[in-house]
Amino acid sequence: MKVMLFAGLKEKVGESRIILDGPSAMTAGELKQAIYAQFPSLEGDVFQVACNESFVKDDQVIDDDDEVALIPPVSGG
Repeated sequence: MKVMLFAGLKEKVGESRIILDGPSAMTAGELKQAIYAQFPSLEGDVFQVACNESFVKDDQVIDDDDEVALIPPVSGG
C-alpha cells in the first residue's frame, strides 16, 4: 500500500511516500499499527489518516488501490 507523508512525518522518515507491507486491505487503525511497526521513529506521533482525500476513522477499511495520506495536526496563530 502506498502512503503519502507530510510535514514532520515526512522529515522523520526522509521520504514523502512509503510502501507499506501488509494485506491488500486493512482498517485505518491497522494501518496506524503497521506504520508504527515498520517505522519505529514515528511511534507516538499523532496523525490522521486520509483516504481518497477524506479523513477516515480507525474502523474504515482501506484498500490497496486507495490514495492514502498521513496528516499530522496543524497549529497556528
